[in-house]
Amino acid sequence: MEKRQTFNRKQFLRLMAALGLSPVLGACSRAVPLSEEPAPSSSEPSPTPHPTATASPSSTPEPSPSATSSPSPSATLSPTPTRAPTEVPARGRVALIRTDDRRAGVRRAIDLLGVDGPAGGNVLVKPNYNSADPPPGSTHDDVLRTLMEWLGELPTDSVLLAERSGMGETRRVLERRNVFAMGRELGFQVQVLDELEPEAWELIQSAGGHWQRGFPFPTRLFQEADYVLQTCCLKTHRYGGHFTLSLKNSVGLVAKYVPGQSYDYMRELHNCPDQRRMIAEINTAYAPDLVVLDGVEAFVNGGPAQGERVQSNVILAGSDRVALDAVGVAILRHFGTTPAVSQGRVFDQEQIRRAADLGLGASGPEEIDILTDDEAGGTFADDLRQILTA
Repeated sequence: MEKRQTFNRKQFLRLMAALGLSPVLGACSRAVPLSEEPAPSSSEPSPTPHPTATASPSSTPEPSPSATSSPSPSATLSPTPTRAPTEVPARGRVALIRTDDRRAGVRRAIDLLGVDGPAGGNVLVKPNYNSADPPPGSTHDDVLRTLMEWLGELPTDSVLLAERSGMGETRRVLERRNVFAMGRELGFQVQVLDELEPEAWELIQSAGGHWQRGFPFPTRLFQEADYVLQTCCLKTHRYGGHFTLSLKNSVGLVAKYVPGQSYDYMRELHNCPDQRRMIAEINTAYAPDLVVLDGVEAFVNGGPAQGERVQSNVILAGSDRVALDAVGVAILRHFGTTPAVSQGRVFDQEQIRRAADLGLGASGPEEIDILTDDEAGGTFADDLRQILTA
C-alpha cells in the first residue's frame, strides 16, 4: 500500500510559498513586504518617540482623535503567503461558564467546547496587555497561568507570547504584569513586538479595506506558528472602538511604527471614522485556533484601561471571533452599558458586521450556538439569546 505523505501547517506554508501559491482567509488578503513600500515623503510628520520605560502605562492615554494629514497610498499590493486559515469545526459555537473562579472556568470552558489543543509544533499566544492596569484592563494572572499550564500538558515544541501595548511601553507593561517572570517559571518565551526588525513586518490589505496603506502585521511569526491561542477581556472602549473583545485585541498585533519609518498607523486608526471596520479587517491576517474571553469582571463604561466595573462572572471560549464578540456585546447589554454599544441589533455593530461580511465567523445570531454545562449557565445563555435576536 502506498504511503501518503502528510504535512503540518508550517510545512504546508513553506510548500505553498515554494510553489508561488498563497493560502488566505475568506476575504482574500493582500500583503507586501514593507521593504517594498515607498519611503515616507518629506511632508510626513517626523518620527514620534515611543514612551520611555519610566512612563506610567496607566496614565499614558491612547492617541486622541485630531487632525492629521492623509497618508499617500502605497504601491499596488501583491499576494504573499500568510498563515493558512484553521478549518474550524466549531464555527459559531461559544462555550459559556458562569463562575467567579477563573482557573476552573477556563478549564471548564475548554473542556465544554471540545476542541483539541496543539498536537506538537509551535504555539503563539496573544494576550491583552494594552496597559499594565489591573483586570479587566489587562489579562488576569490566573487566566494566563491556566492557559500556559494547559499548553504545558500538551506535546508542544515551544510557546511564544507576543504583544504590543498601546498605553505604555510594551516591555515595561509586561514587566509590571510579571509576564517575563511567569515565562521563566512556566517555560514560555516572550516577544515584544515593538522590538522586531523592520523585515519582520508586512503590509496587509483586506479586500475593500479601509486602511490607507494596509496595516503592518508580523506575518512571519504566524507562518512559524502551528497553533494560535488568543485571550481577551470583556470591556467597553472609550476611544472609538466602542468595545474591546477578541476582534479589538488583534490591534495589539499591528505595529504603531515600523522601525526606520515615521508613519503612525495607530494615529491613522484612531483618527479614522472607519476605525471599527479597520479593527475587523486586522483579523483577516490570521485565524486563532482558540480564544478564551475572561468576563469574570467587565467594564461596562469607560475602558480599555479603567472604567465602570461590574462582576459579570462569565468565561467564554470558542474559535469564532464574530460569535464570541456578539455574545460579549450581549453580556455588556445585559449589565447595562454605553449608548454606542447598546444601539441597534448586535450584528449591526460595525466591528461585528464588518467581520461577518469578511467571512471571519457567524453571519448572524441564528448561527451562534451557546454551550453551557449547568443550570446557571443555561439560564444566562437564554437571556443572551434574547438580546442577540432582538
